Amino acid sequence: MATAQISLPLPVLPEGWAAPHDFKAIGTLSTPNQRNLEPVGPHFLAHARRKRHKRTFSEDDRIQAQENVKKVEDEDADDISEPEDPLMLGRDAKDWKGQDHYAVLGLSKHRYRATDSQIKRAHRKKVLRHHPDKRAATGSSEDDSFFKCIQKAFEVLTDPVKRRQFDSVDENANVDPPSKKAASKSPSAFYKLWGPVFESEARFSKTQPAPKLGNDKSSREAVEEFYNFWFNFESWRSFEYQDEDVPDDNENRDQKRHVERKNNNARKKKKTEDTARLRQLVEDCLAGDERIKKFKKEARAGKDKKRLDREAEEKRVLDEAKKAKEEKEQLVKEKEEAEKAEKAEGKKAKEAAKNAAKKNKRILKGSVKDANYLLPAGEEAGAKRIDEVLGDVEAVMAKIDNKELAVLAGKLGGLKVAEEIGGVWNEEVKKLAGEGKVKTGEMKVLGL
Repeated sequence: MATAQISLPLPVLPEGWAAPHDFKAIGTLSTPNQRNLEPVGPHFLAHARRKRHKRTFSEDDRIQAQENVKKVEDEDADDISEPEDPLMLGRDAKDWKGQDHYAVLGLSKHRYRATDSQIKRAHRKKVLRHHPDKRAATGSSEDDSFFKCIQKAFEVLTDPVKRRQFDSVDENANVDPPSKKAASKSPSAFYKLWGPVFESEARFSKTQPAPKLGNDKSSREAVEEFYNFWFNFESWRSFEYQDEDVPDDNENRDQKRHVERKNNNARKKKKTEDTARLRQLVEDCLAGDERIKKFKKEARAGKDKKRLDREAEEKRVLDEAKKAKEEKEQLVKEKEEAEKAEKAEGKKAKEAAKNAAKKNKRILKGSVKDANYLLPAGEEAGAKRIDEVLGDVEAVMAKIDNKELAVLAGKLGGLKVAEEIGGVWNEEVKKLAGEGKVKTGEMKVLGL
């Protein structure tokens, strides 16, 4: 560590001054106390670190700079962290108008949505990485061209006027409209692809918030409001950022006015082109919007009611004819299959099954007769009671097949007690009700 020596003369003593005569003691020294002193503070820690790792001052400064950069990167490695393009690192700082300021600061995915806090954090992170002093400390030979790009990007994005001018021409924030084929792949694809396009364009609207595209369930009023807004879109977008630089010298005023007129004409032309571009974009979206077609169809429904009714009637007749033809063909097919089955079973088997079914039905009907039509003993059954009970029996027999008929006849065969017979019938009716074959209230006596 270098030291400086400064030689200063002592003050001149007064004339005639004598030490024994003129010196007067005004006090005495206190008794000395012994104290233990320990070195502390960041400088001592730095000294201890260098001694421990056997580093020189320059080596320790370089390593500490690298660790500080890494620490900042770890702290900000969230929403403002993105890899750096090697081509961007070699940009010429003089061409600052052609650079992407958001990409320079690592805010490509945020752009016009980036907050002031994010811009400041991104700038701090880039400065710590690319500051000439930091680069020199890490042994890098990179020049300070990209650092100048960083500073220019920060200057533009922290100035509200300059940032608005840059956002006005930031094409990288635009969302390209989808092709007709891509938007028509599915009903949801149209809204999924076109929605972000208008959300991106809405950043130029003087009126905020701008209405959104919506979805297939949007009302007619909402859809009309959306297209009316975009067909009458009022944009704040300007193109000053792309102006040709106006000379600052006062000697050539004609040249200065010429450049200003040229810039104004260029802005008007770009504004006109942008308005035409946006209108074409809205018309393309309108052409593929199925909701508009649906609304137009609904509007024509009243005027074309007779035609639609006639078409519906013709369609109904055709459908009924087609259905009748199919049913007829199905019946013919079922009949042929039934005939084949009957022939295969044989006449004897059919007669046996028929006789068995008749026998079982007689058993079923006889069971309710033996049970006095499910009336208490000694009570005579009237004609109405007999008809109701036999009607229920016929209804049950109509809802079961021959196999189930045989099983039921087997349960009722040999029973004589009215309560037991009634219990078997009630159980059978409940089973049919559970299967959905008998509806509530269909039976008049059985199952109640």
